[in-house]
Amino acid sequence: MRLMRLGDAGKEIPVAIDDAGQAWNLSTLTPDIDGRFLETDWVTTIDDAVAGGVLEPWQGPVDGSGARVGAPISRPGSVICIGMNYAAHAAESGSAPPTEPVVFFKHPASVVGPFDDVWLPPGAERLDWEVELGVVIGRRTRRLRSPADAAACIAGYVVSHDVSERRYQLEAGGTQWSKGKCYETWNPVGPWLVPASEFGTTPDLALRSWVGGGLRQDSRTGDMIFDVATIVWELSQFMTLEPGDLVNTGTPEGVALSGRFPYLRAGDVVELEIEGIGRQRQTIIEDPDA
Repeated sequence: MRLMRLGDAGKEIPVAIDDAGQAWNLSTLTPDIDGRFLETDWVTTIDDAVAGGVLEPWQGPVDGSGARVGAPISRPGSVICIGMNYAAHAAESGSAPPTEPVVFFKHPASVVGPFDDVWLPPGAERLDWEVELGVVIGRRTRRLRSPADAAACIAGYVVSHDVSERRYQLEAGGTQWSKGKCYETWNPVGPWLVPASEFGTTPDLALRSWVGGGLRQDSRTGDMIFDVATIVWELSQFMTLEPGDLVNTGTPEGVALSGRFPYLRAGDVVELEIEGIGRQRQTIIEDPDA
């Protein structure tokens, strides 16, 4: 089962793609793929609705050649991120591997569709790419007793692109990273939400990124310092996670911050992929509102 949202920004229609590849319009079940829907037993609900003839087939392509592909979750209440969660990436950033998860936030307005353009603000000189496994929370989560309790709290997984501006992050941000993380369009998500039951809380999936067709990142999620279960458990000790929240779990080595590659410029094309979860493609453009 895959969940998608198709249509113009702010007018997306919820769609499910079943294991046979048939797409179904979910509008009769839910107005959107939001926290209220994700905290239900939505996989069973969709299966029962298909079997009962309740749903209409989606009329049109789902690959972006027809309707726009939106982020597979509606605007999350929070986007919580884990920094330097791959040892090799910490090393290329000039830091020792963390002994506790490094936590920061992105603004929810940064979340856009997987094929939407990424905006380059005026004066931005060090725009960077980061492919990440995104975790979508499926129920209200606080003070979990152990990482083993995290599985029941996860709705699914997405491909997430944590776009970063390194000067804003590291030189203009003080002790926080937010200035380099929160610009509008700086978190493309999707194309699908895949149920967590397909991978569990310790997925070992290939994740890669390309710029202009050249491979940049090539690693596996199994190389994370803190796995998904540990991250969700750890976060729950310090904050309440709500259904529909997005957790970005960190990026592997191969970013421009390493000094091995140039930073992004207008006209560059970035592609990202996580095995079994999907592929994205964005073009970097000058902010049209600047």
